[in-house]
Amino acid sequence: MTWKVVRAYRVVMYLRTSSRKNKDGSTAEYVQLAHNRRDSESGTPKAEILYNFGRRELVDVEALRRLVRSINRFLGPRDELAAKVEEVGAEPMRFLESRPVGAAFMLRGVWQQLEVDRVLVEMAKKRRIPDPGWVEGAVFAMVANRALEPVSKHALPPWLEQAVYAPAAPDNLYDEALYRAMDFLLAGDEEVQRSVFFATASLLNLEVDLLLYDTTSSYFEMEDDDEERAERQRRWEDYDGGKGPEPIKPRPQVVNEPAFRMEGYSRDRRPDLAQVVVGLAVTREGIPVRCWVWPGNTADAATVEEVKRSLSGWRLNRVVWAMDRGMVSEENLRELQRGGAHYIVGERMRAGKRLVEAALSRAGRYKKVADNLEVKEVVIGQGEARRRYVVVRNPAQAKRDCEERDLALKQIAERLERLPDGGEEHTKAVCKLVSHPTLGRYLTRDRKGRPVVDQTKVKAEERLDGKYLVVTSDDTLSTEDVALGYKQLAEVERAWRSLKSQLDLRPMHHRKTDRIKAHVLLCWLALLLVRVVEVRCHKTWPKVRQEMDRLHRGVFATDSGCFVQHTELTQLQREHLKAVEVAPPRRFETIQPVPPDAPHPTA
Repeated sequence: MTWKVVRAYRVVMYLRTSSRKNKDGSTAEYVQLAHNRRDSESGTPKAEILYNFGRRELVDVEALRRLVRSINRFLGPRDELAAKVEEVGAEPMRFLESRPVGAAFMLRGVWQQLEVDRVLVEMAKKRRIPDPGWVEGAVFAMVANRALEPVSKHALPPWLEQAVYAPAAPDNLYDEALYRAMDFLLAGDEEVQRSVFFATASLLNLEVDLLLYDTTSSYFEMEDDDEERAERQRRWEDYDGGKGPEPIKPRPQVVNEPAFRMEGYSRDRRPDLAQVVVGLAVTREGIPVRCWVWPGNTADAATVEEVKRSLSGWRLNRVVWAMDRGMVSEENLRELQRGGAHYIVGERMRAGKRLVEAALSRAGRYKKVADNLEVKEVVIGQGEARRRYVVVRNPAQAKRDCEERDLALKQIAERLERLPDGGEEHTKAVCKLVSHPTLGRYLTRDRKGRPVVDQTKVKAEERLDGKYLVVTSDDTLSTEDVALGYKQLAEVERAWRSLKSQLDLRPMHHRKTDRIKAHVLLCWLALLLVRVVEVRCHKTWPKVRQEMDRLHRGVFATDSGCFVQHTELTQLQREHLKAVEVAPPRRFETIQPVPPDAPHPTA
């Protein structure tokens, strides 16, 4: 029988085996091509043999495979699938949704490795919260959002429902529930940060011998600060409808809440907006240890004592604190040395201090310790007044500083030639030039009040080309370790960039002090997860996230039930998951049949 005849009668052919017993008791099996034909008399289908391939052990299996491939090429994938559905009588399959899951799945795995879920669940049980897993899942959802696509708390529920699938995130999230979860997290701030740090140190075998500390600021998109709001509240309460204009009715103010959003020195160049000060301690690997939040008018040097006290109960081993120039004061240096700790702190070279001038003017040879990095040790004073300085020089930076100074002097000469002859315009131009943050550094005034280049200042600046000065209290550290330890403060700067650009620490839209602190804590947790992934994968988080988000979670449904399936893992996705030691997701997450008397799961 030819294939043309088979297509004409619309028969469905299949392979079958038949067996018979031989006289010696053995069994012989035969492979046959057959189709079912309905008997006209009995009305029952009967198998009709179209072709006999012979004994099973003698069949050319590879020839059958070639035949199958040839038929599939002729039919095409769509016809092949339709033929299968028609053959088994299956109902059509509906593709309901597909959302990226890979990056969130990886973050969840790291979250569990750091035991954040366990800590939060235990905290919830101690506080007798009815559903500990729910509040832990809500906190993880907010942290994952910071790392993936930061949105406001109001926009978070629809983001979870439409844009991404976050494992363990509750289905019934709403604004007030998220705010309660933030309050719960802040109530256990100390416990969470401490437990997570030791879990991270154990997981990554961190050497917590050098802690990098720095501060930054984060602003608010609001009209006034807390003191102005409090003053407006008092004016409204004192107004009795009598004389004078009616004051503007303020927004609700928390009773007796201390001023927190204050004006101060803005690192974001937004002095017009209220802000808070955020502190961050980071290990030499760039792993954030702990975060702090203070009112916006807090000076950097005023934070050192609290930071040192906060970590004193953690029973850390010998610790050396690396801090920036803004933290230097005699009181802070003494505070850092209490309890056996030491410090590596930058010194302001233009501060005019006697010891600094002595350290910079001391003769000596530089020792090369790395590319474009030379160091020289200088010890000034004796006894309690003894200071150990390390002068660090970058030859490449020294060349750039020299070129920039020559350019500045050229600009000064051009501006001096263009000064007006006299009058008010001359005075304004002179004041503007002398007060210039860069050009004014090289200027002075002669007896007639005219600006001139001060060669003494120029030579003083030449002495600082490519250099920075570090002071340390630890005599056991080599000059190389001191220089590299201070240079690693760049890890804190990198953490600030991640917090502000990727995790959207600012601008903040919260008003209450507790919510502000909880928001910073959520960003800190997100930064911790991101940095663990980066350290293990040796790639930036945006690159890892871009690849992992190609892993999708699809939901399919038929009349018989529904199932959830993940897309095939790429080789790079497998490598990322292996690097962070997270097991890959199962191909089929769930398969849920529908009982006869139950409503459809997708209804």
